Amino acid sequence: MKRKQTMPPGMNVTARLLAVVGLALTTMPAGAQQFSADLVATKGESATRIGKLLVSEGKARIETTALPDGFLLVDAARVAAYFVRPAARVFMDAKRSSDLTQMFVPLDPEDPCRQWRAMAALAAPAALTVWRCERAGEGTVGGRTMSAYKVEGDGFSFVGWVDRDRKFPLQVRTADGTTIAVERVRDEPQPAQSFEIPPGARKFDPQALIRLMQHSDAWVAPPASE
Repeated sequence: MKRKQTMPPGMNVTARLLAVVGLALTTMPAGAQQFSADLVATKGESATRIGKLLVSEGKARIETTALPDGFLLVDAARVAAYFVRPAARVFMDAKRSSDLTQMFVPLDPEDPCRQWRAMAALAAPAALTVWRCERAGEGTVGGRTMSAYKVEGDGFSFVGWVDRDRKFPLQVRTADGTTIAVERVRDEPQPAQSFEIPPGARKFDPQALIRLMQHSDAWVAPPASE
């Protein structure tokens, strides 16, 4: 028999309120599952490991072979995506440095389109002139039943399969037929520092560098279009 939770009669109102909050927190469902995995891209008969994925508390760290000197950091709650270069102690807005930040995002499985749209707007606001996301049925990925969604934007589209338990897309298929899957998933706690920008790192603004170069004698303006 489940024991009934009671409050000592001598507790004041504030203490009672804090106790109630504590009881509520112990019964709340757990947040997004923490895990690590490999990213594997398949097209035709060719399958290639393209990187590593870490996920924890609404954040995703993506390490790819295409960007060997750093990692991509996605924060769904803050709607932020950065490319971090630890050795150089710099970071910058990811923008469109990798489409992975628009696809592999911690999601609300009840409404994944909301986070996908937010990350698309962050990467390329102009691409939202034509953008839609809709349910596309269900599918089985790695023996698990997942909800499929089709996302279409201006020059960018994919189908994503969302794992409800992990609150994350475990597979996407891009418009050119490439499938990128989250494989060899290891459900395990992730170190908090893996999802932080290194202390002392400065933010690098490529546009500021371009503006500085435009005012230098070395700047050569591109030819005007006819």
